Amino acid sequence: MKRVVVLNVVGLTKSVLGVHTPRINGFLEEGEVSTFAPAFPAVTCTAQSSYLTGAREAEHGIVANGWYDREAAEVKFWKQSNHIVQGEKIWDKLRREVPGFTCAKLFWWYNMYATADWTITPRPMYPADGSKVFDVYTQPMEMREQIKMDLGNFPFTTFWGPNASIPSSEWIAESAKWVEQKHQPTLSLVYLPHLDYGLQKFGPGAPEMDVEIQRIDTVVGELIDYFEAREVEVVLLSEYGISKVDKPVHLNRIFREKGWITIKEEQGTEMLDCGASKVFAVADHQVAHVYLNDASLRDEVIEVLSGTPGVEEIRTAEESFGLSVQCSVDGVQSQHGETNQQSSVALQRSGDLIAVSEENAWFTYYYWLDDALAPDFARCVDIHRKPGYDPVELFLDPALKSPKLKIAQFLLKKKLGFRALLDVIPLDASLVKGSHGRDKVCEDEQPIYATRGKHMPVNAAEEVFERICAAVKV
Repeated sequence: MKRVVVLNVVGLTKSVLGVHTPRINGFLEEGEVSTFAPAFPAVTCTAQSSYLTGAREAEHGIVANGWYDREAAEVKFWKQSNHIVQGEKIWDKLRREVPGFTCAKLFWWYNMYATADWTITPRPMYPADGSKVFDVYTQPMEMREQIKMDLGNFPFTTFWGPNASIPSSEWIAESAKWVEQKHQPTLSLVYLPHLDYGLQKFGPGAPEMDVEIQRIDTVVGELIDYFEAREVEVVLLSEYGISKVDKPVHLNRIFREKGWITIKEEQGTEMLDCGASKVFAVADHQVAHVYLNDASLRDEVIEVLSGTPGVEEIRTAEESFGLSVQCSVDGVQSQHGETNQQSSVALQRSGDLIAVSEENAWFTYYYWLDDALAPDFARCVDIHRKPGYDPVELFLDPALKSPKLKIAQFLLKKKLGFRALLDVIPLDASLVKGSHGRDKVCEDEQPIYATRGKHMPVNAAEEVFERICAAVKV
């Protein structure tokens, strides 16, 4: 039985390749590389779900990294249950068709309760005292303590936030070797996020990226050597490219000025009340899902979005995730198609309208008009509480005179049992220099699928599924 490892190197595109990627270059020169239009939106959860189900977004239902739950009237981001993803997963299909097939899914999203044989995913513990304890979740459950005993604790603070850096990808790489040594999976799915951090923080082409690219090239090169020495075929894959940006767009502030946003005051700060708002946006990089609790405002919302600098395109939910109805800033064009049970799930999750930014723009979740009234979580790394994605979490507030001292004081208070906020994140969206999410990008910013030998071309995100299946079954 042929064995395969898929190295998902986030942000790896032709635009990144060069003198700082000698190991990756060597691999690509000996094989075949496909570039393809990314999933829409071109974000982690959507892309990975397309790869692992072979279905389009309308079918697997993952319309973003997070969305508004209309029944609960809450925005839910970065949930982890694999049950959220509709459709048959690649490991279930291959288990039916290939006797003895096994799969390891390491740090890919929607990893909890997946039916893969071995899984690891970041998962903090949240005790009743309000604290947060960094940890991982594994299946089988006993693997958690075994792998931590051998590799040490997962360096959680380097996985996201101002300290995001190479140690998290290095630990994940070591975990892939650890699982290989103990279990020899038929298919190993390995997520390496490092490039994502610097490309969003510094921007493509920034001089600071040279060393970051070299670091991930080293990790990838070592994994290629390790797995090929064990006669495991290596596939290099990515999810999207990063575009250089310099224009944050604050849709919720615009909607608030129109009187469509409802704000609830809580202890001197402002909280967005989605359920009571007439219109609001859930921002996810360069795509924003716009929800209309008051459908009578639809035409006016389209007019406002059309006139907003930084908005390039407006799509309807039906166009993207169900019936094909196109709506752009240049006008409205209708086409008719078919929906199914899966696409109705996608339509329920999707915004009524989807705004797509210009190439150099991205959407914030910001809704307050005065920074003094921003919610307490705005200045913290808090990926679940914020009603949208916040790449500003990659930065320490430059206005802080002694950020290290502030962090040390927070850790001391935490150790002593006091509650405290690690409020070190700035509220300056102009700091962000890279973003993604658009599906209409140049070839140099498209994701790649590469193997040492020949493979059938990949023309769309969902085709990755069949290419991986074919690699295992050859």
